[in-house]
Amino acid sequence: MISEIKKTTEQKMNKSVEALKLDLAKVRTGRAHTGLLDHVMVEYYGSMVPVNQVANVTLIDARTIGVQAWEKPMLAKVEKAIRDSDLGLNPANMGEIIRVPMPALTEERRRDLTKVVRTEGESAKIAVRNLRRDANQQLKDAVKEKLISEDDERRGEDEIQKLTDRHVGEIDKLLAQKEQELMQI
Repeated sequence: MISEIKKTTEQKMNKSVEALKLDLAKVRTGRAHTGLLDHVMVEYYGSMVPVNQVANVTLIDARTIGVQAWEKPMLAKVEKAIRDSDLGLNPANMGEIIRVPMPALTEERRRDLTKVVRTEGESAKIAVRNLRRDANQQLKDAVKEKLISEDDERRGEDEIQKLTDRHVGEIDKLLAQKEQELMQI
């Protein structure tokens, strides 16, 4: 019973950390990376699909992303989708390939992005703590139903607290890494 609760809680906490990693990948640093365009949607024969499903997304250099559409007519649509996204990018159509230069970040913009990163991290920590609360509630319910003893409940709560501490530490490490990346010039 306790191991089951611990296992499901750990899986959910891992998912929270993975979700944070994805959110942090969306936050733009000074360097270009192909994952930046993963969430840009483009219309493709009546349905909206991510850019990477209609084009090759590559790095030309450290500050430039190259997008090469698989079909010639898609170039204009992909360029428009990138321009209209909230990423603040200005793509340039070069005929066969779209070049997406990454503008340099100002000090003020870096600080704003750091605040965004901290907010994302705090949301992830809250999610992990909520999972801890839910797991502890399941343990309390099991004691009420006489499925486990109170000693088992305390041991289970200790194990869940250790899981929580480990995941919060992981979140803090990810945040520190991203903040350092942001403040690097």
